[in-house]
Amino acid sequence: MATLVQDIILTPSAAARVAAIAAKQGKPAILRLSVDGGGCSGFQYKFGFADIAESDDVIAETDGVRLVVDSVSIDLVRGCAVDYVESLSGAAFRVENPNAASGCGCGSSFSV
Repeated sequence: MATLVQDIILTPSAAARVAAIAAKQGKPAILRLSVDGGGCSGFQYKFGFADIAESDDVIAETDGVRLVVDSVSIDLVRGCAVDYVESLSGAAFRVENPNAASGCGCGSSFSV
């Protein structure tokens, strides 16, 4: 059974962006964050939309929008906040991860 926790945070800005994209695509407002090996720092964040939360997912909810993380990835992102930022270089979901010892310049990979 999926677990609703406070171990991860989806900011209101990120929740609003997920809701807008999901509405445009006619999908549920569920953003999946997972961690894969690779990237320039050892691990990389991977985002995608999900149709449902899986039974072993950890879930954070903000304004009716869900952020889901699988049971393997949660140990690497526990305590993180997922935000949506817009800047001159573009717009993206960004992970603020207190577990990361270092990261790359693009913000998409990290090491522990």
